[in-house]
Amino acid sequence: MIAPYNCVIVANGSFPRTALPLDLLQKASVIIACDGAVEALHHVGLEPDAIVGDLDSIPSSFRQQYIDRIHIVKDQEINDLTKAVRFAYQAGHKEILILGATGLREDHAIGNISLLMEYAPMFERVEMLSDYGLFIPLLHTRTLQSIPGQQVSIFSINPEGEISTEGLRWPIFHRRLTAWWQGTLNEATGTEFTINLFNNAKVIIYKSHEQK
Repeated sequence: MIAPYNCVIVANGSFPRTALPLDLLQKASVIIACDGAVEALHHVGLEPDAIVGDLDSIPSSFRQQYIDRIHIVKDQEINDLTKAVRFAYQAGHKEILILGATGLREDHAIGNISLLMEYAPMFERVEMLSDYGLFIPLLHTRTLQSIPGQQVSIFSINPEGEISTEGLRWPIFHRRLTAWWQGTLNEATGTEFTINLFNNAKVIIYKSHEQK
């Protein structure tokens, strides 16, 4: 189970449809929307506390409705998700959950997932959730909760780093993962597993919502 987040950022990808992300969204005290996600939030009866982006995707009717909470960032060197994440950081949020960052265009999804590693040093906890699973960036050795049979994939962002694991069906021992596929499609054997990181290893962990 994922502990509730005070701050949830909603990107303009595939809006969540399943119970877990929708429940976390409903419980959030603060909702920050990338500009194109405003309409999807409106359809489920939620209003964002802040709208961040270059406003190239928001319908004109919502510009007027939410004029008091729009924050325009024109920087074209970063995407709207990063603009929203930086806004949350500057507002003092310590933990954020990102929704709607995958689905639709695959290039956007890959880019957004990889950005988790840039966001990780900014927060005490940052995770990205979809209807299918959870992405967690790791900068240090960490033990994660799981359920037996839960599907787990490891994506190495620094191929020079070494990784070892405990509690996975196919263990890894001081190995460098030099391609993204090499750490995928593993499986938790119990209620927790550990990812040990050496030599500046940086990884993104994916945990599916369901066990195999």
